[in-house]
Amino acid sequence: MQQHTKQLVIVDAGTSDPSTTRMLSDKIAARVMEVAKQRGVTATAKVVSLKPLANDIATALTTGLLTPELERASETLRTADGIIASTPIYKAGPSALFTGFFQVLDNDLLIGKPVILAATAGTARHALVVDDQVRPLFAYLRTLTVPTALFATAEDWSSPDMTTRIDRAATELALLIEAGFAEGVRDTSWQSYQHSYGSAGGTELGIDLSSDLMKLATGGGSAQ
Repeated sequence: MQQHTKQLVIVDAGTSDPSTTRMLSDKIAARVMEVAKQRGVTATAKVVSLKPLANDIATALTTGLLTPELERASETLRTADGIIASTPIYKAGPSALFTGFFQVLDNDLLIGKPVILAATAGTARHALVVDDQVRPLFAYLRTLTVPTALFATAEDWSSPDMTTRIDRAATELALLIEAGFAEGVRDTSWQSYQHSYGSAGGTELGIDLSSDLMKLATGGGSAQ
């Protein structure tokens, strides 16, 4: 049985040109596709660049409304078999552009998706930010982050250790993509998850929207 082409999606929060964050993402993606090919799996890559979506993200954060551009980005992630999420680090924290984007996404969108977490910074003092701050965000979104996080400063680009870490993370992601874990979750156990109200993609069928409690919760009055 022939496998369908796997879709890798890069979420890039880099803002400079050229962007070291994007350079790291591209390097990781190239290696993931190489490893997948060696294992007989064809993978292609798409990029969701957050810089052009800055105003759309701000609108979604303040109004709760997703623009058509954000809807398209959301759909790209929904169909992803694997994700590389890459952010610059500013003042001991991930980019607000990066966190804002994932905060406005549907809570159920990324359940079970395998993800590589990556970050760049000007100093090694920020090295723990990925595991300390970024990984908990993706745990909340119920993704399957690979064990190896990637972090790069200027001096890391020529380091053999960086190549080794990229190889390790790429292999972890390629294996998870090949296993089809996210598809399996949706096909066999989606209903066993406690979905957030309004974010289950139409699967919250057990909720009685006409009940007095739900009318009060949505701003309506209860029956007298």
